[in-house]
Amino acid sequence: MGLTRTVSLATALRYKGQGPMLTFILHRIGGLGMAIFITVHILASFLGGQTGVFLNTVYENWLFQIFIFFCVLFHALNGLRITLVDLFPKLLVHQREAIWVEWAVFLPVYALAVLVIIQTAAGG
Repeated sequence: MGLTRTVSLATALRYKGQGPMLTFILHRIGGLGMAIFITVHILASFLGGQTGVFLNTVYENWLFQIFIFFCVLFHALNGLRITLVDLFPKLLVHQREAIWVEWAVFLPVYALAVLVIIQTAAGG
């Protein structure tokens, strides 16, 4: 049995699911980003030599660190929200409010971390 798609890619990209859809997409990006980081880290350890040094410079780069911190923090907070809704199904009616709380926690913590990463990268 094959997968049949009744919605075109263009239509799917125009979907305006707002908060829940955005958190769904960002949660997947966060998981993928962490998988990339772990893969690069393991490859750097196993390969060694010039390739290992190159991979180390990739994941020690401040831009990569900002991306990875985004992935880890958002994935963790969104996972916590999902877990709470799974454990307490009555909270499902408050899904949108929970997403706003998630963003209210995520944004200042992430902004502070980005500030620290940039200051450290600049030598300050």
